[in-house]
Amino acid sequence: MKTFKALIVGAGGMGQAWGENLKKCEQTEVVAWVDVNSEAALKAADKYEFSGIYTGDDLGKALAETKPDFVVDVTIPEAHMGVTLQALQAGIPVLGEKPMSVNMESARAMVAASEKAGKLYMVSQSRRYEPHLKALHGLIKNDLGDLGILNSDFYIGAHFGGFRDEMPSPLLLDMAIHTIDAARYLSGADPVAVYCDEFNPSWSWYKGDACTTAIFEMTGGLRYTYRGSWCSDGRHTSWEGEWRAVGAKGSATWDGYESVAAEVITGEEAFFRPTQTIEVTKEEIPGGIAGSLRDFLNALETGATPMGECHDNIKSLAMVFAAIESASLKKRILIEI
Repeated sequence: MKTFKALIVGAGGMGQAWGENLKKCEQTEVVAWVDVNSEAALKAADKYEFSGIYTGDDLGKALAETKPDFVVDVTIPEAHMGVTLQALQAGIPVLGEKPMSVNMESARAMVAASEKAGKLYMVSQSRRYEPHLKALHGLIKNDLGDLGILNSDFYIGAHFGGFRDEMPSPLLLDMAIHTIDAARYLSGADPVAVYCDEFNPSWSWYKGDACTTAIFEMTGGLRYTYRGSWCSDGRHTSWEGEWRAVGAKGSATWDGYESVAAEVITGEEAFFRPTQTIEVTKEEIPGGIAGSLRDFLNALETGATPMGECHDNIKSLAMVFAAIESASLKKRILIEI
């Protein structure tokens, strides 16, 4: 089994989660940890007992001295482009945290840099590796026939405090990409256009609009509807949302927790055609960022295309920014990649 040398950029909370993830993985060796605060990088390396590795605030120097096999970018979104471009230009593949970037212009530049370097750039959409989501994907692909309707509901009263309470479009900018990306995974469809409405109830503790309804037109005639709120106390959905998929041969649902099931048509025409229930058992797979890491390493080793590869992931980012634009302009927006 091949071992890959990793360089971590970013020593905040999520950076440390990645440090722990890499330490647990038998295929990775952390050789450097970089942060704008060199002391934070040193403390993080000591915490996870990465003794003797390079720590500091100079990514270029770290790349040159340690020659990693890949970079894990766990910086703030505004820094993603700079880190990713620097690593790719040095010929080093990148596994980055979501979102890819803070706007489509920089995201396109990052994809172009991956093409020019001929090196993998993958965004860790870690919720794609949820086993129940994978089970729902299997039902849709194998049992429902042509998909026409996909709906998701996300309702959580999240009292974060801090920057989220002040930011514009907190739900769309900070969270919705998880659910929107999951919709693309479930359907296998690409975005075409969106009409989105954002609003803020009188009781909301957010400054920006914390509630969203968006209708996405997708390839193949599919309509995907996203409904969500980050200021809905009581009767919370899971962080994965609640799902319903409707196809030519039946319907499937996932409650966001344990229940994944479908009813598929078994008989001839009738007022209500007879159906058969299909229940699935989840497959035990590495989830979260552990799933992202293993998918990325498999891609490095085999040349396979992982989920979250930049040419694919930019489509999810485009859906988010188009939804924000639609809500601002109060009109249907074509989604441009």
